Amino acid sequence: MTIPPPAPRPPINYSAYPDESGHFGPYGGKFVPETLMPALEELEEVYLKSKHDRDFQAELDYLLRTFVGRPTPITYAERLTRHFGGARIYVKREDLAHTGAHKINNALGQALLMKRKMKKTRIVAETGAGQHGVATATVAAKLGIDCVVYMGTVDMARQQPNVYRMQLLGTDVRGVESGSKTLKDAINDAIRDWVTNVRDTHYLLGSALGPHPYPAMVRDFQSIIGKESMRQMLDAETGPGRLPDVVVACVGGGSNSIGIFHPFLDHAGVRLIGVEAGGRGIAGGEHAARFADPKMGRLGVLQGTKSYVLQDEDGQIALTHSISAGLDYASVGPEHAWLRDLGRTEYSYATDEEALAGVKLLSRMEGIIPALESAHAIAEVAKLAPQMGKDEIILVNLSGRGDKDLATIMHEMGTLKNG
Repeated sequence: MTIPPPAPRPPINYSAYPDESGHFGPYGGKFVPETLMPALEELEEVYLKSKHDRDFQAELDYLLRTFVGRPTPITYAERLTRHFGGARIYVKREDLAHTGAHKINNALGQALLMKRKMKKTRIVAETGAGQHGVATATVAAKLGIDCVVYMGTVDMARQQPNVYRMQLLGTDVRGVESGSKTLKDAINDAIRDWVTNVRDTHYLLGSALGPHPYPAMVRDFQSIIGKESMRQMLDAETGPGRLPDVVVACVGGGSNSIGIFHPFLDHAGVRLIGVEAGGRGIAGGEHAARFADPKMGRLGVLQGTKSYVLQDEDGQIALTHSISAGLDYASVGPEHAWLRDLGRTEYSYATDEEALAGVKLLSRMEGIIPALESAHAIAEVAKLAPQMGKDEIILVNLSGRGDKDLATIMHEMGTLKNG
């Protein structure tokens, strides 16, 4: 079920946000120890300058084309479209980017910024599903930078192939045993490392979260997804020759979704729908749907930024659950919270069961095995498409491929021989 947004407001100049203090309306900002403020100020300065640095942008564009493999294509899901009998469905193929997910776009941008503009010799990062960790390890190897990635031991157990990939790339993967032993706790340890080693270390945050300028910077590096999608959809040779009616993407921290949404914000006729992790259902509290649960999802500050945060009755950070390691985060990017308040974006959720059905459906209909994160977006398409007309169009962001999740999928589905 899609959660209705607040009533629409007058037109907004989206490009003016965040403001100089790093806020999207009441959300965002910098909530960090004083020792980190100089590092954030330096990062903001070089990031803002890099946007107008032709040499930096040319090198980034070259590496995106020759190393990452951009542009990634869009694929018309013809059989899936016929199956639902409604809207035409197109898939943005971030699963075909180097390392198998959208995470490489931001990791490359930040690492190149550090290499060219900042006097840092070491990267520290966090990862949940492992894709950001792999992307960070990949660009660190490419650019010759020392790298440490923190990962909750629960996530390490369910994402062993990605752990091995990071280690093969020369990265030091450090298991985190505190808390729920998942993404939130990995971020905590990565921040502790950063505070301790701030003079020579850059924290390469993987989602549109954290203190300013991270939400805006990650969005800008990921907006290549939406820019490419817009051109490809408008081109009658690669797409339908017009913009989609709806864009759908999964939302954990929110980087792949804000990346595809942002270039479409000024096109009021395009609905933008983010899909959160409904886990085992909202009623039982075992989920990571910040917007869907009015009891647990409240305004709060977590890991450097103000946004919606899942909290218990005492205001403590609630434990989350999702079959997807990349979506079980207790908060959501501040720009998502702001856009929802404005009524520009909508948010729904998909349960674990619906996500697994999405994996099976896309695999058998289109020959594309999606990541469990992306399967949440497919689950939303399964609800939307039959209700829409055949002249309408859905674009869904396939943020990653499902190789990393095969062990989980096999365990949850059991044998697939007869079904």
